[in-house]
Amino acid sequence: MSGIAARTRSRGQNLKSQVSSLRSEVEGRKSEVGSRKFDVKHILVVDDEPRIAEIARDYLERAGFKVTTAGSGADALAFARSRRPDLIVLDLGLPHVDGLDVTRTLRRQSSVPIIMLTARVDESDKLIGLELGADDYVTKPFSPKELVARVRAVFRRIDAAPERGDIIRAGEVTLDKRRMQASVGAQSIDLTSTEFELLATLASQPGRVFTRAQLLDAIRGVEVESFDRAIDAHVKNVRRKLEPDPRNPRYVLTVHGVGYKFAD
Repeated sequence: MSGIAARTRSRGQNLKSQVSSLRSEVEGRKSEVGSRKFDVKHILVVDDEPRIAEIARDYLERAGFKVTTAGSGADALAFARSRRPDLIVLDLGLPHVDGLDVTRTLRRQSSVPIIMLTARVDESDKLIGLELGADDYVTKPFSPKELVARVRAVFRRIDAAPERGDIIRAGEVTLDKRRMQASVGAQSIDLTSTEFELLATLASQPGRVFTRAQLLDAIRGVEVESFDRAIDAHVKNVRRKLEPDPRNPRYVLTVHGVGYKFAD
């Protein structure tokens, strides 16, 4: 009888152990799910055409993002100040306060990533937006899947897992890839994620000449149709923030007919 009792106690202990293990696993999964919810990126889509805004919202939500829409530049600025979205998809052709004015105002306040939506075919309009500090653009009529790919590419740059070589030093320039921070000597400089990635690509290999196509691929991470002068606009912004005299650059140098390099 005592043997039966012992076996019963043993089985009971094993059952308790299994139940405890299952509870721990369930709690772990709850914690993991909670963490994922906490990490959901919040995107603001700004377009005065409700149908376009809803299409963008639908595809981005399917991709796992939280999305808020706004129909005017004024509403976009108010939301950006109060809620601080992780990324803004911004139509350039807004009435009253247009997308370029919104970008100009936002860049005085933050480095939130901006992807422009533009129906304008003239490259100069896109270049103005990029020079004002927008990270990328998508031309209307656009493929929703392309928009999602562009958004994911921006977040991949920002959320890239730390690796060896997170600190890049090239002369007086220091880049901390983990914190997305840049400095020249003791002076910090405020770069957008696109500008940071462009400078990091160049500074990681001083003296190497990069073509515009190579730099576009490095900062975007998606193979889509673009134009080379977009890189020129981003380089102009980097020089304005980095160089003592942007007209006579010391760090980011032009290699005429080819592209750019970081001074060696």
